[in-house]
Amino acid sequence: MSTPAARTTTMRPEPNPDFDRWKSGFRSRAISAGIPANIVDPALNSAGFLPDVIARDRRQTEFTRTLEDYLNIAVSDERLAGGRAALARHNSTLRAIEQRYGVEAEVVTAVWGLESRYGTERGDIPVISAAATLAFEGRRGAFFESQLLAALRILQRGDTSVQNLRGSWAGAMGHTQFIPTTYQEYAVDFTGNGRRDIWSDDPADGLASAANYLSRMGWQRGRPWGVEVRLPDGFNTSLAGRGITRSVSEWAGLGIRDMDGRSPADHGAASLILPDGPRGPAFLVFRNFGVILRYNNSEFYAIGIGHLADRIAGRGPIQGNFQPDRNGLRLGDRQEIQRLLTRAGFDTQGADGVIGPNSEAAIRAYQQARGLPVTGQPSRDLLERLRRGA
Repeated sequence: MSTPAARTTTMRPEPNPDFDRWKSGFRSRAISAGIPANIVDPALNSAGFLPDVIARDRRQTEFTRTLEDYLNIAVSDERLAGGRAALARHNSTLRAIEQRYGVEAEVVTAVWGLESRYGTERGDIPVISAAATLAFEGRRGAFFESQLLAALRILQRGDTSVQNLRGSWAGAMGHTQFIPTTYQEYAVDFTGNGRRDIWSDDPADGLASAANYLSRMGWQRGRPWGVEVRLPDGFNTSLAGRGITRSVSEWAGLGIRDMDGRSPADHGAASLILPDGPRGPAFLVFRNFGVILRYNNSEFYAIGIGHLADRIAGRGPIQGNFQPDRNGLRLGDRQEIQRLLTRAGFDTQGADGVIGPNSEAAIRAYQQARGLPVTGQPSRDLLERLRRGA
């Protein structure tokens, strides 16, 4: 399971004699594990060494996102509109999945949206090659060897072909980005054609598989992931964190209220989280929040799924005040920097407020052209210079 939207990437295999020798050794281990040679040999013969996969695996996270940044991507106007359209287009399938697995259609749609942008970014990298490359490289060799064995068992079962077994650089596959071991345990044949085909243009098996996973993790139908709340003045924020659980009545007794000023609705034991710091939006989160974390163990991801599902269902935006980033800038400030840079001839390729590679390159070019220290980072000084046309 992935970070939002597995981008399609072209990767070219390169000759590597050591990799070829590793494949020979792995072949013996795969056959000893009970996978027939007539499955192992064609798959390994097709597997190429992909150095770009290793580069991706070693690369550290490039950007530290604020919650506001993350939600601006995860619950963008475009993704929200796409989610509502996807739900309408596949409504009968999603409602049938909801009835069978007890996971709301909007929640499944939100997972679909963050994992593969509603099936438009499922990944196109050969899974056998990617898993074999990473198993050979060795940094997480045991993990990726287990993924490679699971991928071979997918082929052994006949769910798909080597040619169709494609996904992200890390082997996450299909509409809802299952890694092979997760696929083995939780993928389902919702269409009844005898194959658990999460790669098909028909998303039914992929969506049902995600719902089955959430259901098996303990999803509670009809209960929210969380609710936004207000804290009273002087609230002891050391009580926040997923490790502290109280009844809603206890939280209410401490002065916590919903956004309408009432005691929060009781959806079971809850934790208080402050993902944007003590002055940012606050949430009481329930059991379903923990279930989403089993899909991807990131609080931002779980909030993104929950909030996107809420917005698809017609609920409103988060009301709390997001805090400035480490440079003292808010989303609107960063968007203004991008617009002003582009107007000055340093194109940032959009003004979404997220400072990515294009914006960093534009800032560096501007700083170099103006004789300033070249950092590539936004700042309030940069914003003021751009406002003055300097």
